[in-house]
Amino acid sequence: MKKILSILIASFLIVGLLAGCGGGSSTSSAPAGGDSTAKQEASTSTGDTEGVQASPEFYAKADLASLSGKKIGVTIQSLQNSYWAGVMTALEEVVKKNGGNITIVACDDSSATQIGQIENFISSGCDLIMVHPSDAAAVEDACAEARTAGIKVMCWDDPMTNTDANWVLNNTDLGIAIGEAAGNFISEHYTEDNKAQIAMINYPQTTILLEREEGILQGLESTAAGLYEVVSSQAGLDANQAQTAMETILQRYPDCRIVTGIGAGAMIGTDEALQIATGGKIPEDMGVFTADVTKQQLEHLMDDTYPARVALGFEGSDEDTGTACASMFALILADNVGAQNVFRGLTPITAENVEAIMAGMK
Repeated sequence: MKKILSILIASFLIVGLLAGCGGGSSTSSAPAGGDSTAKQEASTSTGDTEGVQASPEFYAKADLASLSGKKIGVTIQSLQNSYWAGVMTALEEVVKKNGGNITIVACDDSSATQIGQIENFISSGCDLIMVHPSDAAAVEDACAEARTAGIKVMCWDDPMTNTDANWVLNNTDLGIAIGEAAGNFISEHYTEDNKAQIAMINYPQTTILLEREEGILQGLESTAAGLYEVVSSQAGLDANQAQTAMETILQRYPDCRIVTGIGAGAMIGTDEALQIATGGKIPEDMGVFTADVTKQQLEHLMDDTYPARVALGFEGSDEDTGTACASMFALILADNVGAQNVFRGLTPITAENVEAIMAGMK
């Protein structure tokens, strides 16, 4: 039995308030943009945040050529997963293509290390610093120091205070979108007399992922009320955990055919468990619905021996996200963002649009 080594909707942009991003890897799916480990609790609930909604038109305001000659420092939680490795590779390419100088470092989820990295960026004379914080509250003072020095500051994920802009999602709305995708599928394949059994792969220890889980339940209820029952909720932040959880669930509920989850690990792990359980012959009423976009998820969506149905991605591919992030840099440097908080969009990725997304992955 192998462990992890490595529909409904066409491509469109969901507009609405969104906050955090769930990137992941072949072995981990983490909250808010691809953390390799569980984040500290967000400084405030993502659902309580106000700001402007990003859209293609919003990013089109950015003049990427204005990055020429600019010095940009980026500190993120980790580069040890495919989400961050792919997106940061794409971001670096876009900035350098437009004449900018960018340095990307990882703090390995250490706030002390991240504070030191921010201080190094300040002393080196960066024009802009982007922080994907291990602990948003812990780096507020360092970010304030950067702004006092005349440096622009952007936060990826958290609605921080001492920044020029925060690039965020609303995790409740992200969860609702996952739940709606699953609910629409359930409505097509199940009835009140033949209810879907749902396994929820969650991680309630982290605030933003609890928000995501609660949103999933809202989305399910709004689209498939009376047609399902959640038979088990199990924590599964990474793919191995999710696979083990699903194997355990199947021992008690062998007829469980629907999985909703909070990130890439939930999809990859439960896909593996269900593939093994079915011998790769996936019933038409079986499906897995989660957030994130990694190569392994895309491969599963393209392979009918896996039950993956919908992955709620963000801007799209690595190239799409890298370009959008670079556009944020240009808008911040030009004082043209329009609000401190910018809400990212969502792209449902299915078998219908997966090849186009795959083409932009690193």
